[in-house]
Amino acid sequence: MSANGPKPAESETASLEGARLDYAGSMTYGDYLALDDVLNAQHLRSDDHNELLFIIQHQTSELWMKLMLHELRAARERLRADDLAPAFKMLARVSRIMEQLVHAWDVLGTLTPSEYTALRPHLGASSGFQSYQYRGIEFMLGNKNPAMLRPHAHRADLHAEVERALNEPSLYDEAIRLLARKGFEIEAAALERDWAQPYRFADTVEAAWLVVYREPQRNWDLYQLAEEFVDLEDAFRLWRFRHVTTVERIIGFKRGTGGTSGVQYLRRMLDVVLFPELWKVRTDL
Repeated sequence: MSANGPKPAESETASLEGARLDYAGSMTYGDYLALDDVLNAQHLRSDDHNELLFIIQHQTSELWMKLMLHELRAARERLRADDLAPAFKMLARVSRIMEQLVHAWDVLGTLTPSEYTALRPHLGASSGFQSYQYRGIEFMLGNKNPAMLRPHAHRADLHAEVERALNEPSLYDEAIRLLARKGFEIEAAALERDWAQPYRFADTVEAAWLVVYREPQRNWDLYQLAEEFVDLEDAFRLWRFRHVTTVERIIGFKRGTGGTSGVQYLRRMLDVVLFPELWKVRTDL
């Protein structure tokens, strides 16, 4: 073999720069991530080529939502403890996760109407509308609706988890309580109420945020918190909008598999405002 010829296999191994190659008896990458379980969790119900795409799209979304809930719950605890710096990082992370989910719709969007029509009979009544993690995220962000417990009534464990999220103060509820602890005058109805009901706009909350925005240097932590909330809702709106356009692209205005009106239902959800005072204050400044 010439000096300029291919290197022998031994040299290729040496080029790994001392990487360990024998993992017998040790925890490996696959062990740590339980990849046998994860990669074998796609149980196809048909021979349709596109079913794997559909399953993986939604399974990965649920994994991202699990992380979102983990971060949102931790951020809420930090707000309760008046420890805002860690909450900023957690909320920023959730916004970035939502960006990932926005782009995930691009992959599902490669499914054509003809391909989905062939796949749809195998989905039964399953629908993203039934995602208990998504419902938990909505409740955490303040979009409360007791009727949304009903899709989980057939599973006592899931119903209890979603009901608990419904009855807890939302992330924004805790931010409003924080404003009161910081000395802002907040009406009692915004501080102690039926947490299972949707949040209603409060003039005193808007007045407090207006002071924060007019005097950011004096209220820097609250100013940064407000912007993290706006980033979060902005990302959430984009996620919802991309969902609507993807569904319309694939199924048009057919009813959803879960029985909703499909695109029409999703479009109504675009009108929901999670943190109303933070958007109104921009007009008032």
